[in-house]
Amino acid sequence: MKYTCSKCGIGTEVTTKRAKCDCGSLWKLDYKPPKFDLSLVDRDTWSIFRYRAFMPLEGEHWRKISLGEGMTPVIQFDEDVLLKMDYFMPTLSFKDRGAAVLIAHCKAIGVDSVVQDSSGNAGNSVAAYSAKAGIDCEIFVPEGTSPKKINMIQSHNTRVNVVHGTRDDCADACRAKVDTEGKYYASHVYNPFFYEGTKTYIYEVYEQMHRIPENIFVPLGNGTLFIGIVKALEELLESAVIEKMPNIIAVQSEYCDPFAKAFVTKEKYPVKVKPEPTMAEGIAIGIPIRGEEILEYTYKHNIKIITAPENRIMEARTVLAAKGIYCEHTTAATFAAYLKYCELNEKLSDCLIPMCGAGLKSDH
Repeated sequence: MKYTCSKCGIGTEVTTKRAKCDCGSLWKLDYKPPKFDLSLVDRDTWSIFRYRAFMPLEGEHWRKISLGEGMTPVIQFDEDVLLKMDYFMPTLSFKDRGAAVLIAHCKAIGVDSVVQDSSGNAGNSVAAYSAKAGIDCEIFVPEGTSPKKINMIQSHNTRVNVVHGTRDDCADACRAKVDTEGKYYASHVYNPFFYEGTKTYIYEVYEQMHRIPENIFVPLGNGTLFIGIVKALEELLESAVIEKMPNIIAVQSEYCDPFAKAFVTKEKYPVKVKPEPTMAEGIAIGIPIRGEEILEYTYKHNIKIITAPENRIMEARTVLAAKGIYCEHTTAATFAAYLKYCELNEKLSDCLIPMCGAGLKSDH
């Protein structure tokens, strides 16, 4: 198992502390899991690590790092919609899937201090798992981040830097620290171990339902859940567990839509956009670093991209809450996009929508 550069193809050991290749491109993980089979699932482990047979884990560090993440239920919202309740997590967001695996990797290779940039949820996850692992942690967040998310991050004895400007400005500030101080960049975007955690979203759905729903909606900013979902579905296809890819609909904010714009004219790279303020802060990424990779997946699997109407996010949140589902604004944006999609195209049945973050995290 090695890292390979996504551009020049040069390989290096996964023990490297470098965030990217010398050519400037990001790492991919040269790892092929065994064929997916439920008989290889460790059903005595109640966390995402029940799937460790299909994950590139080194040693048993995960045992002391896991907080019981994963194993979230799939519930029937109405006759057409299933919800995967991924805010039933230790830090109240799906990012715990990726953070648990990434920090287990950090522990395995002897990392003792990490930095990361985030709109809030990934930072909180990395902070929590770093605290559990005994790893020093510093998080960068953009101005406008929910105070409750910042409070949660700080509660784990993590230093928080609030950066003036956009989410992309925040990332630049964090990466500057990585470059100048040599800190380990525990990035949910750069580090491919993170996606080895988020792919368990699909493993769980298959184990719970013994099938994959026909239509899968997924929020798309930096692509942490998107890439994990596609990777897992490809693994299920290669293992002959499923016969075809489901219909995947990726959701962007209409105020920050570099992929949606690129999709219209089949561009190879995301279109440069100037993000406007949006309630869907978790997907407000104007410069998605893995943009080319995400668009390759999009065209390969005929994935659709739709934007969430800003003026319907609160309406969607109210509809969900009226049936007991209290989610954050970015999560509600995905449901708003589902409603829009059905109105513009046709009513879809057998739809799976992730509930990525809990509502209290965005009440500000």
